[in-house]
Amino acid sequence: MDRDQFEKLLITGDKSIKTAMQQIGPASAGILFVVDDQRKLLGTLTDGDIRRGLLKGLQFDDKVDAVAFKNFVAVSEDTPDLVRYVKNLIKETMNEQIPIVDAQGRIVDVVLLIDIVAANGEKQAPVLQSNPVVIMAGGIGARLDPFTKVLPKPLIPVGDLPVIEVIMKNFYRYGMHRFTYTLNYKKEYIKLYLSENNRSYQIDWVEEPEFLGTAGSLALLKERLGETFFVANCDSLLNVDYNRILRWHARQKAMITIIGCHREYKIPFGVLQLAEGKLEKIREKPVHDMIINTGVYVMEPEVLDYIPEGRPMDMNDLIGRVSAREKVSVFTVYDGWLDIGQWKEYKQNIDKIDGNARK
Repeated sequence: MDRDQFEKLLITGDKSIKTAMQQIGPASAGILFVVDDQRKLLGTLTDGDIRRGLLKGLQFDDKVDAVAFKNFVAVSEDTPDLVRYVKNLIKETMNEQIPIVDAQGRIVDVVLLIDIVAANGEKQAPVLQSNPVVIMAGGIGARLDPFTKVLPKPLIPVGDLPVIEVIMKNFYRYGMHRFTYTLNYKKEYIKLYLSENNRSYQIDWVEEPEFLGTAGSLALLKERLGETFFVANCDSLLNVDYNRILRWHARQKAMITIIGCHREYKIPFGVLQLAEGKLEKIREKPVHDMIINTGVYVMEPEVLDYIPEGRPMDMNDLIGRVSAREKVSVFTVYDGWLDIGQWKEYKQNIDKIDGNARK
C-alpha cells in the first residue's frame, strides 16, 4: 500500500470518536486501525462500529478505544506466499482489508481487496438488486427560483448531467437499477428526458393529481412496491454503499431507516451559560455536532399503509406516525452527502464537485 495512504489509516485509542469520524472516509478505505504509540495493533474501527457506539449512547467526545473492534484478523509479514494467502483469507472472511503485522504485533502494511482486484486487471460489475428506488420529483423547487420557473428541479445540472441522472448513477454503482419517479410540476419535461435517454435502468413514473407533499405521493405506489425500497429526494446527492445500508436496515429490523449525515456547526460568538440567573461560564465559539436528515430513506412496503390516499402528507409526519408503532433506525454517514436544494448550497456544492474533478 502507498505509504501516505497507510499513514491515514492509523489512529490511537485516545483520540475522540469525532476525530475518527473526520478521518474515516473514501481515503481510509472505510476502516481505521487502532494502534498504541509503538504502532502495535490494538483493534480496528469502521463507521459501523462508530454507528453502533453512538446508538448505545456514546458521545462524539468519547474515546476511540470505547468503540474499537478488538477481535480482529491480522496476518504476519513472515507468512509464506503472503499475497496469495491474504487473497484467500479475504474470500473466506469477507474482510475487504487485512492488516499485516511484524513479530511484535506492530502494523506494517494493509492489503485491500480493491488493490488485489486492480492488480489482476479485474473489473467488478455491479450485482443487480431487485430493490426499487423511488425518486420524489414532483415539487415546485421554490428555493431554486428563478431556475425552476424554466426547468423542473430534477433537471438542474450537476456538471454535465441533470441531478436525477447523477442520483441514478450513484445507486446503479451498487446494483440498484429499478427507478420510479413521482411527478407533478413540469412533469412533461422530466418524462421527455427519461424517455429519450437510453440506459441500463428500468424507469417508470406515477403522476400526482395534485401536490401531495413530501411523502403523500408514495400512496400511489401501493400496488407496485412489494419489497424493501429506497426513497430519495431529487435534490439530495449521496455517495455511499447502498448495499451496506440495506444490510443495516435488515439487521435493525426497522420499518424505516433514515440516512443521516454528521454536520459540525460553529457558533461565531461567545455563548453565555447561565445557572439560576447568574453567569456560570462563557463558551467561546462553541461547536455543535448534529446528525442531519439527508432526505434518503429505506422503507418496508407496510409503511405505505400509514399514508392516506389522495391527501397531502409530509415525510416528517409519516416518520412520526410510523415511529409511534414501529422501529425507525438511523444509518449515519460522515461524508459524501451534498444538498443542492437551494441556491447557496447548490453553488457551494457545485464548486466542491468541480474542484474535486480538477484534482
